[in-house]
Amino acid sequence: MNGSTLQKTAADCAEELPGAHLEHPFGPDWEVFKVRGKVFMLMTEVPGRPVVILKAQPGEALALRDQNRHITPGYHMNKKHWITLEGGDGIDTSLVRELVTESYRLVVANLPGAERPVDPDTYAGGTRASR
Repeated sequence: MNGSTLQKTAADCAEELPGAHLEHPFGPDWEVFKVRGKVFMLMTEVPGRPVVILKAQPGEALALRDQNRHITPGYHMNKKHWITLEGGDGIDTSLVRELVTESYRLVVANLPGAERPVDPDTYAGGTRASR
C-alpha cells in the first residue's frame, strides 16, 4: 500500500467510527481525528512521506515495530503509546483498519462511561477480529 492509499484507508475507517470527527487544530497540513474531544489518529507528511499516527497498547506497539519496518514510534507523540504507519510492504487495508479501530477503542476506553459512544470492550468496528 502506498502512502496516499494508506491515508485514504485510515480516514475512511475513522469517519465510520461512532462519534469520530476531523479537525485541523495544527493547520491544514495535519488532519486530527477525535472522539469526544480526544485524539485517536493524526495524519500528515513527514518530509514528503504520508504517515498515519495512532495510539497503541505499549506491548503491541513494540511488537508491531519489531515486525514491520513501516511501523515506527509515534512522530511527535509519546513513543511508548503511539505508532507511526508509512505505506509499504506488509501494510494492507485490513491492518490499517484494525489499527485505526484499536486506537479509537483505546481512547474511548479512557472516556467517562456516560461519554462513550460505544462499549470499547465489545466494539469491533469492522476489524478482522474483536479483541
